[in-house]
Amino acid sequence: MEQRPNEQRNKGLALNQLSKVIESGEEKAKTNSDGYNLSGDIKNNPETKKVKVDMGLKENWNLLVGLGILAIVLVLEHGFKVELPNVAALIINGTAYLFAGYKVLNLAFRKSIRGNFFNEFVLMSVATLGAFVIGEYDEGVAVMVFYGIGEWFQSVAVKRAKASIKALLDIRPEEVTVLRNGTATVVHPSKVKLGETIQMRPGEKVALDGELASESASFNTAALTGESKPDTKYKGEPVWAGMINLNTVSTAKVTAAFKDSKLSKILEMVQDATARKSQTQLFISRFAKVYTPIVFFLALALVAIPYFVVEDYVFYTWFYRALVFLVISCPCALVVSIPLGYFGGIGLASRNGILFKGGNFLDVMTKVNAVVMDKTGTLTKGVFRVQQVVAVGIEEKELVKLTAALEKNSTHPIAKAVTDYAGDVIGEVRAANVEEISGHGMKGLMNGKEVLAGNTKLLKKFRVTYPAEIESIVDTMVVVAIRNQYAGYITIADEIKDDAAQAIQDMHRLNIKTVMLSGDKQSVVDQVSKMIGIAEAYGDLLPEGKVKKVQALKDQGRHIAFVGDGVNDAPVVALADAGIAMGGLGSDATIETADIVIQNDQPSKIVSAVKAGKLTRKIVWQNIILAMTVKIIVLGLGAGGVANLWEAVIADVGVALLAIMNAVRIQGMKI
Repeated sequence: MEQRPNEQRNKGLALNQLSKVIESGEEKAKTNSDGYNLSGDIKNNPETKKVKVDMGLKENWNLLVGLGILAIVLVLEHGFKVELPNVAALIINGTAYLFAGYKVLNLAFRKSIRGNFFNEFVLMSVATLGAFVIGEYDEGVAVMVFYGIGEWFQSVAVKRAKASIKALLDIRPEEVTVLRNGTATVVHPSKVKLGETIQMRPGEKVALDGELASESASFNTAALTGESKPDTKYKGEPVWAGMINLNTVSTAKVTAAFKDSKLSKILEMVQDATARKSQTQLFISRFAKVYTPIVFFLALALVAIPYFVVEDYVFYTWFYRALVFLVISCPCALVVSIPLGYFGGIGLASRNGILFKGGNFLDVMTKVNAVVMDKTGTLTKGVFRVQQVVAVGIEEKELVKLTAALEKNSTHPIAKAVTDYAGDVIGEVRAANVEEISGHGMKGLMNGKEVLAGNTKLLKKFRVTYPAEIESIVDTMVVVAIRNQYAGYITIADEIKDDAAQAIQDMHRLNIKTVMLSGDKQSVVDQVSKMIGIAEAYGDLLPEGKVKKVQALKDQGRHIAFVGDGVNDAPVVALADAGIAMGGLGSDATIETADIVIQNDQPSKIVSAVKAGKLTRKIVWQNIILAMTVKIIVLGLGAGGVANLWEAVIADVGVALLAIMNAVRIQGMKI
């Protein structure tokens, strides 16, 4: 029966820092420049699970009234050739205008009294009121109506994007069956206490993190890992909220509260994902702040300058052109579609079991040209098994007992292998004054005897002599010393992950340099690197040694992604341009420090993370180029008197909707 490493036991809780990945900090409640909130509260939103999005007909009845009046006026004037008196036309069109535009006018007024004159609401209000001033009533109404319709559709598109991600992620059950005093009781998961036993029927979602109490059960883990392949768990192994029980009725002992489950942590992360904006988003935000006032002054110049240089200057003509200029210059397409593109990119990655802590890290992954990886738990399964026990001057059973009693205090996979092998042999032996020496091993007192268990560097540190021949052993081993005397060793073997070799090949195809750093022996490191085809491999490294290697690569101008899972990987994860943690085997410290978390520990997901970043950047730049190209062309046509207000607003709304639809489609793509 395959045993999972001890570090995996509560990794349902290990995402405790993952509250950094769709609008947090000051952006959490911030509304985008079109008046629509792109974040919302995923955890507390009762609509989270509904994929169907309310089209907002009730909220936009005024816009429909304005559209109806405009349609009647156009039919009368252009269909039946009815010429309305000027006063009647003003009253009818004015009524339609107020119905269609009062929300925009209200926002423009509120922003203006706060000194914020340069925004799209003021811009659109000035343009449409200007049309009324020169007697183009129906065009003024049309611009406001179609602008409102565009905003309406943008809002629906944003809501759909949010809803699809929320429906994908917020799959926490609303009820759970808990066994109390021999009776099955259905309650809300938040009412279940630690240590209680819950029951899961076939096809039912696991509601809380726990340890399997049944002998075995198979689960679909797609919601957490992006992989639908069944995962068989055995008694005592962890099961996580969000998994789906596949075959038999099973039970689990609860190990984490509802709010502390792995799935809840993921939802917190997704809620806060774009707290760290990408460089492109920051550029667009700065661009919009500069661009809008420039547009206003250019529109004024378009009215004023021709007065001095054009002989037959007609105010109406040039004022109308300025209005067209204002309408088409609205930056909605960029301001809405760019954040939505990164939102979609993070959602796409999440669906594939890759958690980005910010939109900026999508950009970082597009620049990565060197991936540095730890060995144990990253490229290997971290599922160690004891192969051989060699005792010197002590009984083999006693050596195993003392070593296991000490290693029981560590969460390292090697320690788990030793304690699993020892089983009940440990008995009542307890280690005191236990100290974990990073990159070396463990030290503690048992029955008054100081015991050291770790690698040969640990023995060297405490000046314990040992046979030179053990240095030639290829397998990973735990060397033991008792009372400063060498007492033997335990050899342990690990397995390479199934997709490790393919992941390395894929990285090489993307022209990404691959490097492996490990605290394990150089002979073991060389053996693994040869089997999977990694370019460079360095062993016998302490945490500071890993830091030096990564810094050396950075000094060469490399953009580094470091992938690790252990506590001693946290410093180098922080140093890298992109720190990637293995979320299953990973230590809490590494996951907290990392920028990206791979939930199912597969090295192939590193390549997927790169592809997600490149795909997002591609879509974002498509939108930027589309929006700017159309706007520049129509701006030129408007300034030259070729385009009218109708064409300007249709071009503005059209390019915004195209950009939004392009951004939304990221979520349906494959990586």
